[in-house]
Amino acid sequence: MGSKLFDLDGRVALVTGSSQGIGHAIARGLGEAGARVVLNGRDLERLEGARAGLAAEGLAVEACGFDVVDGAAVDAAVATIEREIGPIEILVNNAGIQRRAPLHEVDDATWRTVLDVNLDGVFRVGRAVARHMLARGRGKIVNICSLMSEVGRPTTGPYTAAKGAVRMLTRAMCVDWAPAGLQVNGIGPGYFATELNRPLYENPEFDAWIKRRTPAGRWGRVEELVGAAVFLASDASSFVNGQVIYVDGGVLASL
Repeated sequence: MGSKLFDLDGRVALVTGSSQGIGHAIARGLGEAGARVVLNGRDLERLEGARAGLAAEGLAVEACGFDVVDGAAVDAAVATIEREIGPIEILVNNAGIQRRAPLHEVDDATWRTVLDVNLDGVFRVGRAVARHMLARGRGKIVNICSLMSEVGRPTTGPYTAAKGAVRMLTRAMCVDWAPAGLQVNGIGPGYFATELNRPLYENPEFDAWIKRRTPAGRWGRVEELVGAAVFLASDASSFVNGQVIYVDGGVLASL
């Protein structure tokens, strides 16, 4: 019975920004739990490489390239997946970017770009997928939040603003869509050694600070996000809604 709660056999899962990093690890985990995973990214060559790699591992995987900032492309891609691959029962909104600078040095274009990808992209893809889920009366949406959904650090202003808004957007999606049978939740990763964080973990001073600041004493490994993702994508979380699970090694629990 316990294993069936987490079984994703045959369910179609779309994971945005999944050609590398956190998105790729979550896509692999969902595939290992039985889902038919649709990878997404903007770099079509990298996306195909990611697809081929997971397919070589024996996973059921497809690829669909589109940019989350292009609303028309999002709507068209979701319609194509629904028609040619199957009903999207799981959506993981992971696509994101980071641009670091003190707020007073951030120009309008940079501010807009970060929010357009990290916040507006979640809204666009979530809206497009939810329209189909609502008609079926079921669906799982997992938005990738961040420690920055709760706290700030110098030079992360646009990212912090976007991720804080994603936390509240997750709650708004829950309030609007839960009555129809959808569950919408978030995962807030702590510090993980990904491409996005390369400037941080390659900085000896910051690396040492993270290890001191994190009760677990280390950076997270991307595969450590899979358990939370599978839980929120599965029947095991059927009455969990509007929540953010922080996978951070204890950072938010400590001063």
